[in-house]
Amino acid sequence: MTKLIAEIGWNHMGDMKLAKEMISTANESGADFAKFQTWSVDRLKSGVWDTDGRRKIYENAELDLDKHIELKEYCDKVGIGFMSSVFSIEDAKLLKQVVTDYVKIPSFESRNDELINYCSDCFEHIILSTGTSKASEITTSIGGIANITLLHCVSSYPCNLDIVNLPRIDKLRELSPSVGFSDHTKGVDVSILSLGYDLDFIEKHFTIDNDLPGRDNKFAILPDELKQLKNSIDIFARVNKNLGGDYQECELDSRENYTGRFNG
Repeated sequence: MTKLIAEIGWNHMGDMKLAKEMISTANESGADFAKFQTWSVDRLKSGVWDTDGRRKIYENAELDLDKHIELKEYCDKVGIGFMSSVFSIEDAKLLKQVVTDYVKIPSFESRNDELINYCSDCFEHIILSTGTSKASEITTSIGGIANITLLHCVSSYPCNLDIVNLPRIDKLRELSPSVGFSDHTKGVDVSILSLGYDLDFIEKHFTIDNDLPGRDNKFAILPDELKQLKNSIDIFARVNKNLGGDYQECELDSRENYTGRFNG
C-alpha cells in the first residue's frame, strides 16, 4: 500500500509545540511519516534567500540535534514514522545520530553523488526527489544503489496542473523498482489520480493552518485533505487487490440460478 509522507518541513517556524501539534494531527489524519528538514544556517551560502525572507525562516526553523531527537521521540510516542530531508553530508551526519532507517534527499541535491552514496551507506533506505534533474543524470547519480525510491517531482511551488507530467513516473520505474510522487499541486486531486501508477510513497506539504507564517504553509494541505488522500489510498488498495480471473463466491447464486432464466 502507498505510504503517505506529511511534509511539515519548516512550517513549524521553530516552534516545537507547533511542530508536535503538526505531528499529532498528521498521525490522526492518516500519514505514515512526519517529515522535517535538516540544515545548519552556519553553512548556508549567499543567495536570493538573503533578500526574499527565506534566510530568516532558515534561522528560525533550524533544528539542532536535541530538537531532532525531541521530535523523533515524539513521533515514536504518537506512532508515526520520523523522516527528514538532508542537503549535505554534514546534515546527514547529524540525522544519522537520530535515525538510520529512512532519509530524504530533496530534488535540488538529486545530482549530489557524494551525498547520495553517503546516505546509501548510512541509512537503510533513501527517498530521492528527482525534480530539476534529467533522467540521464538520475541514472548516473544512483548508479547501482538498490535501497532507493525515486519520487517524481516538479520543483514549482505550487505546481501548475499543465506541467505535472505524471507519465514521467513510468520513466523513473525503468531506473528503480520503487517509485513515488512528491506532489506540489494545490489540494489532493492529482495525488489521488497518481495512485494509478502503483506508487510506494506520496509526499504532500502539510500544515494545520494556511494562515501560519512562512512560505510553505500557504499552499500546504490541511488535515481534512490529508484524511481524504489517506481514504483514497485505502480504497485504491482494496479495489486493486488481485482476486484472480474467475468469478467470485458472491456471484455463485447469480451464476447458478439466474443464468438462462428467460426462454427463447
